[in-house]
Order: sequence, then C-alpha cells, then structure tokens
Amino acid sequence: MHQRPETTFMTSINRIAVLTSGGETPGMNSAIRAVVRTASKAGVEVMGVHRGFAGLVQQDFQNLDSLSVSRIIQGGGSILRCGSCKEFYQADIRQLCGEILRNHKIEALVVIGGAGSITGAHLLNTETGIPVMAIPGTIENDIAGCDDAIGFDTAVNTAVEAIDKLQDTAFSHQRLFLVEVAGTNSGFVAAEVALAIGAEMLIVPEHLVDVAEVAQQLSQNLRSGLPANGMVVLAEGSAQPKLMQKLVDELKVRGEDPRICVLGHIQRGGAPTAHDRSLAASLGNAVIHLLLAGTTNTLVGIEKSEIKALPLSEIVDKRKPLSFDAIKLVEELGR
Repeated sequence: MHQRPETTFMTSINRIAVLTSGGETPGMNSAIRAVVRTASKAGVEVMGVHRGFAGLVQQDFQNLDSLSVSRIIQGGGSILRCGSCKEFYQADIRQLCGEILRNHKIEALVVIGGAGSITGAHLLNTETGIPVMAIPGTIENDIAGCDDAIGFDTAVNTAVEAIDKLQDTAFSHQRLFLVEVAGTNSGFVAAEVALAIGAEMLIVPEHLVDVAEVAQQLSQNLRSGLPANGMVVLAEGSAQPKLMQKLVDELKVRGEDPRICVLGHIQRGGAPTAHDRSLAASLGNAVIHLLLAGTTNTLVGIEKSEIKALPLSEIVDKRKPLSFDAIKLVEELGR
C-alpha cells in the first residue's frame, strides 16, 4: 500500500468529472471507484464522462456515486469506456470543452490515461483555466517521473502467462518464437517479460541491433545441443523498419523455421492484478485529497515507492527512458 502525502482540505469544490482516455488498461475501474468514493465522502459530486475526451465534446455524462461503483474493482477495461478524440487536437474544441464543463458546473477534471491523455489534460488547463488532475494509466509504463503506471503489472503477467504456454511447443519442436509485446515507443513491458520468462533475447526501441548477428546467435543457441528457451521478446515499436520480417528472413537463411506470435490487445484485457488494483486505489484516493487541498494541474504517480504530485508542465512531451541495465541483465541471463 502506498502512503499518500498528508493533506488538509482547503478548497471548496462541489462537483468534479472523471474520464478514462486512450487505450484501456486493467485497473482503471479501481481508480474510478477510489475517485468516486473519496470525493463522495468529502461531499463532492462526481460526473463520469463516457469515451474519454470524445464524450466530453458530446456531453455524454453520467452521475456516479458509491453504489454505482460497487463491484467494479475486479473488472478489466473501464466502465466509462475509453477512446481517442482527434477533434480534441483542435484548440477551438478544447475551448468548447472548457465551456461545457463550466456550463455543467464542473469545477475540476480527473483524467486517467497515458502520455497523450496527460498532454490533453495539460492543454485543457493552460488554454481554458479548468483545473485538472491526472493519473497514469498505461500498460507501456512510459510516463516521465513515474516508476509505475496502472495496468503495467497486469499486462506483464498476461504476456508471461501466454509465453509460458508457447515455451512448451517451442521445446517440443526445437523452434524459435518471436513474440511481440506492447511497447510502441518504449521497451518496459518487453524487458520485464523477457526477464520473467528467461528469454533468449530482448529487442526494444531504445537499443538498435544487428539483425544478421542476432539471427546467427539465435541459430547457434538452438543447434548447440544445450537446452534453449526458444523465446525472443520484441517490443511492437522499433527504430528499425520491418525488423521482425528481416529477422525472420535471416533465420530462414540459416535453416530455422521461426514462428511469430503477436500478443496484441490481449495484454489490455482481463482482471487486474492485486498490484494494479492497489496502485489504482491509492492514486485515485490521493488525487482527491490533493485536489481538495488546493493542488491542481498535476500528475499523481509513484516515485521511489511514494505517492508524488508532479506538475504537468514538467512531464508533457517527455518519455521515461528504459535503463540499459535492464537490457544487459536479460542478455547476461540469456544464452
């Protein structure tokens, strides 16, 4: 359990709204529940916004109370639905959203989502003056200033469970599997998964590789006569175009018959782990305490095992870098 900063309620807020934006992540419902129940006990009304910023544009609201968020903590996805909103890239639409919030007497907005959603929240505040608070919810765990994000632990466990099954067939047929996991611009999921399943190799956007050299090493491992894991974990994003296909081609030249497995959206679904439920509950509770203490326009996240309030202006347009030590650890423990 993460301890929130000590706060004293200083601000009188009557109504807030909460939305989940971008890609859904396991644990979002736990965060929604914590926001609603903490706010309700402080006498603050909560409006849920359906489908992220798109629902805000269309004024698709729902009253939320303690009863309406009962028995949602164990569910995957988001009861408010998620989605992207291309319209929100336009400054005039953001101005419209500010007017909509004011017309509904909504005094602050809580946004749960990833980097794009956090940037949207920051723009809404700077351009309209609407107070915003953000909670990191992304399986990619790439939010600057945060050690953890809602959904990351569940996504990693889902991937590990799937790959454990693949290892049985990899061993039986002495075959390589190239497994693609989440990570458009970062390798946090891939690195964690690779370490947990004992992968032969890890390929991430942050680290360029020599494809021919990688293929040669994998082929040698497989034909050495020693037990081989047979798993190569790749993040879906890459700084090297068509890397997956190039690796397959190089392996086939060496007489191997690799299989590709793309885990895709399965990593976004399913019941959240206990860790993600607890993390989301702690952050959702802290957001309301900080908001009512007068803190706004911040991201509430975990840094060095403590709940921290980070100014949005300091983290937008930034990505958390993957430590090269994580890559090296997988390499040292692999073949």
